[in-house]
Amino acid sequence: MKIKLLLSTLALGLTSAVFAQDATPLQISGSVDTYYKYDFNKTGNIKTSFANEQNSVSLGMIDLALKKTTGKASFVGELSFGPRGQAQSIPDAAVDATSGSLSSFNIQNLYINYAFSDKFSMTAGYMGTFIGYEVISPVGNFNYSTSYLFTNGPFQNAGIKAAYAFSDKVSLMAGLFNDWNAYQDFNGVSHIGAQLTVSPVKGWTAYLNFLSGHSAGAAGTGTIYDLTTAYQVTDKFKLGLNAADYHVSGGNGGYTGVALYPQYAFTPSVALGLRGEYFKYNIPVVANPSVMSVTLSANIKAGGLTFIPEVRFDNDEDFSQSFVKSNLAPTKSASQFSLAAVYAF
Repeated sequence: MKIKLLLSTLALGLTSAVFAQDATPLQISGSVDTYYKYDFNKTGNIKTSFANEQNSVSLGMIDLALKKTTGKASFVGELSFGPRGQAQSIPDAAVDATSGSLSSFNIQNLYINYAFSDKFSMTAGYMGTFIGYEVISPVGNFNYSTSYLFTNGPFQNAGIKAAYAFSDKVSLMAGLFNDWNAYQDFNGVSHIGAQLTVSPVKGWTAYLNFLSGHSAGAAGTGTIYDLTTAYQVTDKFKLGLNAADYHVSGGNGGYTGVALYPQYAFTPSVALGLRGEYFKYNIPVVANPSVMSVTLSANIKAGGLTFIPEVRFDNDEDFSQSFVKSNLAPTKSASQFSLAAVYAF
């Protein structure tokens, strides 16, 4: 009888330990977005990654993310449905030939993490890139339209990485990755990357990023150096910066660019932000064409809903973007207005 009681007590204790370890609930989050855009030249001139339609109420995407932590292990799975989610190079998309509509879903994140200690962890899978300031989900950006730096950089990196926090102010990540945006790399793991994170003072964090390797679409080895930083100067004023240089060996392509992001919050519900960007293609045979862009956006919040009215002006000195007037004559400048609605949950 005593043995049975002891075994029962032990089983109950083990069961309680298992459930205690699994106490963290499944977290579900995501967003939905839609927008209207009007180009003042009456044509869809500014073709960065998203919001390309002209004079149309258009879809962004629905984004669904799942996160679960059990003990030291965790996973993240994130799917998007809709045109905005098709930024990556291998979408599962199909066009309905009868209606012309586009249906799609894309994996944005699918990875597993294990925290060996409070300082050291490893992650493997398909992850949103560590390069750059802007992201695919509109919830993570102040501006609704995206920069040239975002459009020309990586969106995701599949691979394995390790991160170590030396202190609450300095940490380092290093990893091995597939080619940009590829679920699987048929040529084998092709890139190495690293990120040094520094938080020198309260409210200021800087990320020094590096990624190098042979890309299937590049005639040589491509190497990108990227600086992403944001400083909450006051409770109301925030300043962000993104600078990147990407070169392919042998002078076979790449780009250099810088974008500045000043933002001011008038109230917790109303903020105004500017993105000023200079972007240059590293193409010597055509004299390194460049583009300058200024985007003014407001964020007006009501609960989980954010309205983003936005005006954007782009100047293309070298006609590299093929901007045209309403009569289809080439022009160096393009401007547009958009109004987006983004709901986060």
